[in-house]
Amino acid sequence: MKLDNSKTIISFRIKLFVVTVLFLTYIILSYSAKVFKLTLFGWSDTLWTIILAGVWLFIAFAPMIINYHYVSYSDEDESIVFRYFSAGIVGGRKNSVEIDKRTFAGYKTEKKLFGLIRTITLYQHFREGVAKYPPIYISALDKEERSKVVRSLNLYAPKA
Repeated sequence: MKLDNSKTIISFRIKLFVVTVLFLTYIILSYSAKVFKLTLFGWSDTLWTIILAGVWLFIAFAPMIINYHYVSYSDEDESIVFRYFSAGIVGGRKNSVEIDKRTFAGYKTEKKLFGLIRTITLYQHFREGVAKYPPIYISALDKEERSKVVRSLNLYAPKA
C-alpha cells in the first residue's frame, strides 16, 4: 500500500497564499491607497488590521504548532518506508525511516493537545535490542489515512 497526504498539504499552501494576498490587499487599499475605510461595528481601521493580522498569524502558524507534516508511507517491498517533512511556512529537513518487515518490532501512537497533535513511533529489532525511532507527526493525515497506516502496520507487527 502507498499513501501520501500531498493533497492536504497543497490545500493548506493554497489557503495560506489566498489569505496572504487578501491581507496584503487590505493593507495596501486601506493604508497606502486610502481607497476605503473599514469601520464595521464602529471599530477603527487599526483594530481591524490587528484582528486580521491575528487571523493571518493563526492560519500561518497553527500548522507549525500542531506539527503538520507531509507524510508518505509505503509497505510494498520488503520494507516499511515513511518519508516526512514539516509543512509549515518554514519547511524542515526531509526525513526517512525504512524498516525491514522481518525486523519490525511494532509501533505506538500518541495524541496530545486534545487529539490535535498525533504521532506514531516505530520500533525495530537489532542484535543489541530494540531501537526506537523519533516520533513521526501524522496530524495532517485524515482519519481514513491514519486508519489505513495503522491497519497496514498491524499486519507486520509481532503478535503478542
